[in-house]
Amino acid sequence: MSPSPQADLEARAIRTLRFLSADAVQQARSGHPGLPMGAAALAFTLWTRHLRHNPRNPAWADRDRFVLSGGHGSALLYSLLHLTGYDLPLEELKRFRQWGSRTPGHPEHGLTPGVETTTGPLGQGFANAVGMALAEAHLAARFNRPGHALVEHRTYVLATDGDLMEGVASEAASLAGHWGLGRLICLYDDNRISIDGPTELAFTEDRLARFAAYGWQVQRVEDGNDVEAIDRALLEARTDPRPSLIACRTHIGYGAPHKQDTAEAHGEPLGEAELAAAKQLAGWPAEPRFFIPEDVLGLFRKAVSLGKGMEEEWQARFQAYARAWPQEAGELVRRLGGEPPPGWDAGLPAFPPDPNKGPATRAASGRVLDALAAALPELVGGSADLTPSNKTRPKGAEDLQKDRYQGRYLHFGVREHAMGGVVNGLALHGGIRPYAGTFLVFSDYMRPALRLSAMMRLAVTWVFTHDSIGLGEDGPTHQPVEHLAALRAIPNLTVIRPADANEAVAAWRHAVAHRAGPVALVLSRQDLPTLTAPEQAARLARGAYVLKDFGGAPDLILMASGSELALILAAAEALASEGLGVRVVSFPSWELFEAQDRAYRDSVLPPGVRVRLAVEAGVGQGWERHVGDRGGVLSVETFGASAPAQELFEHYGFGVAAVLARVHALLHD
Repeated sequence: MSPSPQADLEARAIRTLRFLSADAVQQARSGHPGLPMGAAALAFTLWTRHLRHNPRNPAWADRDRFVLSGGHGSALLYSLLHLTGYDLPLEELKRFRQWGSRTPGHPEHGLTPGVETTTGPLGQGFANAVGMALAEAHLAARFNRPGHALVEHRTYVLATDGDLMEGVASEAASLAGHWGLGRLICLYDDNRISIDGPTELAFTEDRLARFAAYGWQVQRVEDGNDVEAIDRALLEARTDPRPSLIACRTHIGYGAPHKQDTAEAHGEPLGEAELAAAKQLAGWPAEPRFFIPEDVLGLFRKAVSLGKGMEEEWQARFQAYARAWPQEAGELVRRLGGEPPPGWDAGLPAFPPDPNKGPATRAASGRVLDALAAALPELVGGSADLTPSNKTRPKGAEDLQKDRYQGRYLHFGVREHAMGGVVNGLALHGGIRPYAGTFLVFSDYMRPALRLSAMMRLAVTWVFTHDSIGLGEDGPTHQPVEHLAALRAIPNLTVIRPADANEAVAAWRHAVAHRAGPVALVLSRQDLPTLTAPEQAARLARGAYVLKDFGGAPDLILMASGSELALILAAAEALASEGLGVRVVSFPSWELFEAQDRAYRDSVLPPGVRVRLAVEAGVGQGWERHVGDRGGVLSVETFGASAPAQELFEHYGFGVAAVLARVHALLHD
């Protein structure tokens, strides 16, 4: 029996997806044709039968989110975006992976309309999708009212074998099951091939049983080209209260006569002969390249009118909601726009200066969070099982748990990497201003998520406490030494290490106001004297500032971040008693300082004052840019040790005598 006209049209639409993608890879002479060719039927079924989206408004708030976690298959996503009517002309597919194109090798959020998140490092997109689904659940609980459901979209993710191998996906899947995120659906492209060859080489557990143990609904589709079976599985997943994993048996490089089901189809073009043979087997014209039948384009472009109608219907519901719940409607609009409410920082604490005592900056941060939580209902965050230590839970905060999605405090458990990916997903979704905390040393566990957070310029605040050897008795495994330098090396990430309680307040004020990228707050475990008045500490926003000049024109400059500022103040007093002019500079953020104009930077660090000493309880890497050719750095160039904090500082040379010795050596060099 010949297929019906509709079935024939759909089959040709799937072939269009396959060969548009393969043509793009072939023209670029690099890329990954295997996933697009193998998963084309999955993507077609989802995008034409289930996905609620408006190609002419990719930012529609109640759209379904689609995450291509296997970002190496980007040609498939670009083909979908072009065909369904997003602002991605065919010429951009022809410029796949080329300089200046909107079709880079892996999808980049903010570059290509319709790309919800930057993916490629495997497992990250999956974790982002968990965060997006969590954001939807939270906003629905906060804003939906009986008869007025404004937030009711779903998050779909296409994941690969590689995604599910990565530990971050396991961590995130466990959280999704715990939270019961029933509007999260994962299509698992189960092609059983990775770069090295068959997944049997290293990946043999029962994946469905694993996800079932996490609390997910699991289904299997035996033929990943069976549109009706995929459709039925998606419909069933949409009715289940659990997150859903649909394992679809696919064939990498489907239709390539010699490369289907081989590792060669994964990450290199098919080659001219193999591509021509695949087209011939499929009854597809070899020329022209990037061929799109008119009726196929018409089928995909129905998404434009359908999406317009969906959004218009939602807008009508929003207007009815606004009439019934005007305050809530205004609040939702504000939150989705990302603007904090007027006067949000009016209630932030101020600490009286005291050169002898004060709270740890982690404790001051906790006080700030108490005030921010009262002023910013969009503030949602948590800790990786270190809440009492990170001081990340505001007073009176309600836990966000399954069936209590209105809560604002998140318990991530000991899952730093998933925490990073999930928090990125919260920020990407919109309507939430997320933060997350752990020890600074454990930033290593979440570095890939931190890097993507910075790459996408997400408005996230990362709270890293226990910032140095001042951690004390827990010893070198928990004492960060190289971590400040490592974080400062990440482009677009603003790292702030405040020196006292008032600088901690100023750091949070900047973090909340800053919308052009993430901010990392690096905070002390130990108590620190309150060296600044609030109006002084406000100058932290410029990265570095003159805290105090001793004597007349400076002969030398002492600079420090964090807990070491108190040390250089004491040393400056001793040096001033010797008749030297000494400038003390608080230097909490390299990134903020380097963003200032030359006149300001020279006013803080006059070029004529060449004797400079930077003091910081971490590796000195990078300080050379600020101390110059006659300067030095008092730093920690080895791992720490287990002992009380004050003993450690003494043994590692962080005392007044050591500072004086280094200064005298520099003066006489």
